[in-house]
Amino acid sequence: MELTITKNATCTFCGCVCDDIELHSDTERIVETKRACILGESWFRNHTAERLYPDALIDGEPATVDEAVEEAAEYLYNAHMPLVYGLSNVTCETQREAVALAEMIGGVVDSHTSL
Repeated sequence: MELTITKNATCTFCGCVCDDIELHSDTERIVETKRACILGESWFRNHTAERLYPDALIDGEPATVDEAVEEAAEYLYNAHMPLVYGLSNVTCETQREAVALAEMIGGVVDSHTSL
């Protein structure tokens, strides 16, 4: 089986944002990483290209993305001090948008590192 090689991949797992990682993958899995630390290697190797779930679920049932966005908006609208959490594995741009959303809905932002 021929492997696909992706050079200069970026790992966002721990926050160091290493961007010189080389990934070797088959059609479903990353089978080798080069220049990734032990955390990055584990993170990349445990992610697959498989589609295990539909694009969206509402109450465990398949839904369209538009339906899921509407449902999420309703939850946020009705929430009292919603928590925006778990932003350690996303880009700076995504974090910026999450903070803007938290401000818009009167929510709070917390990090996975807080105790």
